[in-house]
Amino acid sequence: MSDRPSRATLATLALLAMTMVWGSTFILIKDLLERVPTLDFLAVRFLVAGAVMLVVAPRAIGRLSPEARRRGLVLGGLYGLAQILQTAGLAHTAASVSGFVTGLYVVATPLLAAVLLRTRLTAWTWGAVVLATTGLAVLTLDGLSIGYGEAITLVAAILYALHIVALGAWADADEALGLSILQLLVIATICLVATAPDGVVLPASAGDWLSVVYMAVVAGAAALIAQTWAQAHLAPTRAAIVMSMEPVFAATFAVGLGGESLTWRLLGGGALVVAAMLVVEAGPRRTTQGPDPGDVQHLAV
Repeated sequence: MSDRPSRATLATLALLAMTMVWGSTFILIKDLLERVPTLDFLAVRFLVAGAVMLVVAPRAIGRLSPEARRRGLVLGGLYGLAQILQTAGLAHTAASVSGFVTGLYVVATPLLAAVLLRTRLTAWTWGAVVLATTGLAVLTLDGLSIGYGEAITLVAAILYALHIVALGAWADADEALGLSILQLLVIATICLVATAPDGVVLPASAGDWLSVVYMAVVAGAAALIAQTWAQAHLAPTRAAIVMSMEPVFAATFAVGLGGESLTWRLLGGGALVVAAMLVVEAGPRRTTQGPDPGDVQHLAV
C-alpha cells in the first residue's frame, strides 16, 4: 500500500510530460503536411518509432501473452485510425482549434466508460458534457454547420477516448513495453496499407526528417510507452483529466511559436472546453475502495 501514492504521482507526471510533448506536435505536423501527405507522414512516423523500439527491445513482443497480443491489435487499430483522422483534420483547421477539439476525449471517456463498463454518470459529468459541447460550438460552428476538419477531428477524439478506456482496462505495467511496440507496428501497418497504392512520399529535407524523428521517437514511442505504463496505475477518467492539458499546450505552442492569432472566439471556446475538463475533475469521487470501473479486466476483446 505504501508505494501506491508514489506510483500514482509518477504516472501522473509521466502523462503530464507526454501531453506537453503531444501539444508541441500540432504546429510541427501542420507545417509538415504542406509537403508530405497525411498517410505517408503517419506511415513513416510510426514505422520509424516501431523500428527504433524493436532495436531497443527486440524480445518485448515475444514475451506478451496471446491475450495481450490480441488486445494490442485492437488498441493499435483504434489509435491508428484516430491518428489518421486527427492528422487529416489538422490539414483543414487551425492547430489551436484542432488541439481543443481533440481534447474532447476527456469528456467522451467517462461517457464511453458508462456505456461499455456500466459506470453511472453523475450530474457533474452531464454538466461537463454541456460545457464541452458549447465550447466546441464556439470554436468550430460556422452558421449551422461544422467544418470538415473539426468534424473528423471530433471523431478522432471519440476514438482516443475508446483507446483510453480500453487501455485502462487492459494495461499491465509489466507488459507496457511490448504492448506499446505492438501498437506502434499496427499503426504503421494500417497507414502503409492505406498509402501503398500511390507510393510513399518521404520527407525531402533534413529539417523535415528531424521533425519526423522527434514525432516518432519522443511523441510516438516514448509517449505511448509512458501512457501504457501510467494507465496501469491510473483509472481511465483520471488519466483523461491529466491528458486534458494537451489542448492547452497545443494552443500555447500554436500562438507562441506558430504565429496564430489569439482571438476572443478561441479564448472563449477554449475556456469552456477546459472548464468542462475541470468540472469532471471537481466532481464527487467514488466512495468505495478499489479500482475505477475502467480498470475492470473483463472488457471484451
